[in-house]
Amino acid sequence: MELNNIKHADGAKHAKRRVGRGIGSGLGKTAGRGHKGQKSRAGGYHKVGFEGGQMPLQRRLPKRGFKSHLLKFNAEVTLTALERLGASDVDLLALKQAGLVGQLARVVKVINTGAISRAVTLKGIGATAGAKAAIEAAGGALA
Repeated sequence: MELNNIKHADGAKHAKRRVGRGIGSGLGKTAGRGHKGQKSRAGGYHKVGFEGGQMPLQRRLPKRGFKSHLLKFNAEVTLTALERLGASDVDLLALKQAGLVGQLARVVKVINTGAISRAVTLKGIGATAGAKAAIEAAGGALA
């Protein structure tokens, strides 16, 4: 075997289609584009999603949903997470330092998931009705 004799495996490479090179090539005259029409012309084609003037699919479907750009500033904390935190006074800074909420969080709300047995005082933090009842039952308060 020599470097100048090495060849690709059969079928690994195939010649590029050369269109518009005469009758004998099999792709002369119209070069595989058929006769007339927008798609046969040079530079003639439609935009993506164009349906020939019919109302396009993305405009036929109803607009739905909304995602607030302010969501990144909101955060939730569960009762279980508060229990694990082990602090008696909980504020936004304490939650950020513990890694329970993101650094961008501005509004934090405690949700009623899990259980809490220790007394916790929340300062500047909201709570759902169920979470508030659970915190007060454990001897805590919302400041």
